[in-house]
Amino acid sequence: MPIKKGDHMRVCDIDHSKTDVVKKLSSQKAFLSADPSVQLQEFLNDDHSQGTLNKLFHLLKKYDLATKNSNHHSELYFKGSYPS
Repeated sequence: MPIKKGDHMRVCDIDHSKTDVVKKLSSQKAFLSADPSVQLQEFLNDDHSQGTLNKLFHLLKKYDLATKNSNHHSELYFKGSYPS
């Protein structure tokens, strides 16, 4: 069900390391086209703030959840909360 005005997202309080993000990207490479995969890998060659790493990890995690449901495109949506 889509987020409604007034709904609150759970906040993830885990700081994801650069290694975590690289592993998550590696697990999604088969589902990404070459350009974004290469660009993200190059992006991760540089140092980034903890906030940037966390955001990228969760974007990849949401992508991961979406690919698991890819047979149901018409029902696909992001709940806006982080999985536990």
